[in-house]
Amino acid sequence: MSESMAQAFTHNFLGHSPRWYKACILAFLILNPLVLWAFGPVAAGWLLVAEFIFTLAMALQCYPLMPGGLLMVEALLLRMTTPEALYDELLHNFPVILLLMFMVAGIYFMKDLLLFLFSRLLLGVKSKALLGLMFCFLSAFLSAFLDALTVTAVIISAAVGFYSVYHRVTSGNDPRQDSEFSDDHHIPSLHHADLDQFRAFLRSLLMHGAVGTALGGVCTLVGEPQNLLIGHEMGWNFSEFFIRIAPVALPVLAAGLVTCVLLEKLRWFGYGTLLPDSVRQVLANYAQEDNAERTPRQRAALIVQGLAALILIAGLALHVAEVGLIGLLVIVLITAFTGITEEHRIGNAFKDALPFTALLVVFFAIVAVIHDQQLFTPLIQWVLAQPADQQPGMLFIANGLLSAISDNVFVATIYITEVKQAFVSGHMSREHFETLAIAINTGTNLPSVATPNGQAAFLFLLTSAIAPLIRLSYGRMVWMALPYTVVMGVLGWYGVAYWL
Repeated sequence: MSESMAQAFTHNFLGHSPRWYKACILAFLILNPLVLWAFGPVAAGWLLVAEFIFTLAMALQCYPLMPGGLLMVEALLLRMTTPEALYDELLHNFPVILLLMFMVAGIYFMKDLLLFLFSRLLLGVKSKALLGLMFCFLSAFLSAFLDALTVTAVIISAAVGFYSVYHRVTSGNDPRQDSEFSDDHHIPSLHHADLDQFRAFLRSLLMHGAVGTALGGVCTLVGEPQNLLIGHEMGWNFSEFFIRIAPVALPVLAAGLVTCVLLEKLRWFGYGTLLPDSVRQVLANYAQEDNAERTPRQRAALIVQGLAALILIAGLALHVAEVGLIGLLVIVLITAFTGITEEHRIGNAFKDALPFTALLVVFFAIVAVIHDQQLFTPLIQWVLAQPADQQPGMLFIANGLLSAISDNVFVATIYITEVKQAFVSGHMSREHFETLAIAINTGTNLPSVATPNGQAAFLFLLTSAIAPLIRLSYGRMVWMALPYTVVMGVLGWYGVAYWL
């Protein structure tokens, strides 16, 4: 009896994850208090950060919420941070949480419109390089005025729509009826090669789109949360912020778009895969049948979704309310005017967003540990101790490295606070202060594409429903982002160090 119960507990712990993975998590939980006791909270804090990154890297083995949550609970029990510090982090980032709760669900209710529009784009543009460029540029343009997570949610929703249509058709199911599309067992073997090629095709488009959110998000005051923070500290309005950042941001944007085309042409780093003809035919037939069979009610629903999309864009561009509240408005409008009144149909919209919201809370607990243990303080002090002419470039590098493993909003908050304090104390001129502010803004936005935990949009993509379907792992994201990281990082550093 005891042996069977032990086996049951072993099996239940982290479910179907591999045994080696379960053993790693248990080893982490045992090792952390020992390191804290033997080497102190700073060493234990850095170990905890590395362990959490490991759980993100192994997201396809086990959703990071569970193992990351165990690490969070242990950190709280070991007093490496406190519930109050975690709560303060959540309050500070409440707009992001609100966005995930409602905006992602709002995008879900526009999936028919998105599938309609993106199918025209996907089927109408035959050149893969041009298609990748359009995804990257549109994501950059939208992210300059909208939220990067919102833009990412849009392209994820479109990709899920395309994937589900092809998967259901090849599985013999009705593509217009909800059915499981994560299991490949019902797909004939002759379609497996096309499905794998389709996955690679979608991976490249999603990565172009995700990188585009960083390329555009750095340019404007509203592009990323840390931009708003830095602009507020500097007293810059929308136009002044753009003018200050443009000497660095615009050349990087141009270089990023060129990189996108070259990657598709050269077929390096997992890019360049074409849409299989069989998949194109399935999607084209679906679009044709959908148009022919669309009822007046469905046409009316598309019109409502289109009007809601216009209201969404206008509301975000004019900043009439917090992004999450505008998302809630979209949910209310679309459901009220398209006949969606059942609770379970509304509940389906929240299935993708809420697990990531919970994971983000765990992430903010790790950020609270970084803050409480002052893990970044030595690097900040070292950068500010450098000669004034070297500080912008070094600050860019330091922000990029730290943002790649932590929250870029958190990194920007720490650095702009320290730099402003030095300015107020009379240790630098206003001109030098502005140069360092630009270095902080670009440093937290551009090199942070190196890892999924460097950008919220990347982390959202990694942990979304589409990632396991198209085999987009942490390592693969890092590899596919590498050429962008090099181009954006090197050119951004050069611009900060020599053009300002």
